[in-house]
Parts: sequence; C-alpha cells; structure tokens
Amino acid sequence: MDHLTLIRAATQVLLDHVDELTELDSAIGDGDHGLNMKRGALAIQARLDDWRDLSLNEALKAAGTTCMATIGGSSGPVFGTLLVTLAKELPAEPKPVELGAAVAAGIAALTRLGKAEVGQKTLLDVLDPVQRLLGAGGDGDDVAARVRQCALDSAAATASMNASRGRASFLGDRALGHVDPGSRSTALIIAAICDSLQPRR
Repeated sequence: MDHLTLIRAATQVLLDHVDELTELDSAIGDGDHGLNMKRGALAIQARLDDWRDLSLNEALKAAGTTCMATIGGSSGPVFGTLLVTLAKELPAEPKPVELGAAVAAGIAALTRLGKAEVGQKTLLDVLDPVQRLLGAGGDGDDVAARVRQCALDSAAATASMNASRGRASFLGDRALGHVDPGSRSTALIIAAICDSLQPRR
C-alpha cells in the first residue's frame, strides 16, 4: 500500500463526512469544522499527483504545510503540526511501536502548541489511547482493526467529557452529550487509514 493511497483515503473520508462534522461543530463550536476540513482535504487531493515521487516523510510534511495554508481556524495549525511532526519522527516503513512513538511526539507538539491536555475534550483524547495501543507493540493482521476501533470509541467517549479548551469550554455542562468534532475527524482519518491497511478477505 503506497502512502499516497493512504493520504487519499484519509482526505476522502473527511469529504464524505462534511455534514456530520459541521453538525457536531454547530452544537458546541463555530460550525465551520466540516467546511474547514473539506478545504484542506481538497487542497491535499489536488496536489497528490505532484507528490508521486515523494517519500512518506516528504509527503506528510507537504500535507502538513498544506493544512496550515488552507484550513481555517485552529484546525490548520493543529493538523498541520501533527503531520509535520509525524514526518520528522516516522521511519520509512514504521512498525506499530515506532508509529506509537511518532504519535507521542505529535501529542507533545500539540500540547506545546495549544496548551491542551488529555481529558479536555480535544483530538488528544483520540491520539493518546491510540498511541498507547500502538506503543504496547504487537504485530499481526488485527493491529489495524484494534487501532481503528480504539480511535472511534475514544472519539465517541468525548461526549461524556467537559470541555476546557476552545469555544466549547464556554458552554460548560451544555457541551456534555456532544462529541468533539476534532476528535471525530481524527478518528475518521485513523479509521480510513486502518481500513486501507487491513488485508482484503
């Protein structure tokens, strides 16, 4: 599976879920998360042909800088920083534990960027459990399936969290019962990549 195929899958899932992400963000945010992620996804897809000769790390860095340049609001710096950090940390053909270490570096970079922490109803609440699962090691065909389910379950769990970062923090208890849109988009991206990596039966 080449990395451009994975990037295409990750961006396409955002395009397929624009309405859902917009609805989630309308409940506890500005309502623009879906359209912002759509803008970034389309910008990345438009450049994929130009990235055919790039390595995994080069393509991730290019995707990250594209996010920073095209995605509005806080999502551009957040997803851009995550991708650029992964580009720096990942080996060419990462094993799960190495991917976990790269995600941990991404979490550290995002913590420095936004001063957010795990448990504050952000995408960190998806990245952290995924990182811990990957960091535990183990190979086999079920790794992608377990990571996929972990990401989706972790995003769903943000509905029970109080928000202490971003616009949702102003809502207090009214944010309860609503899934964090950034967490949901992160989980969708991870799930799409895992689906692409799982062997066809």
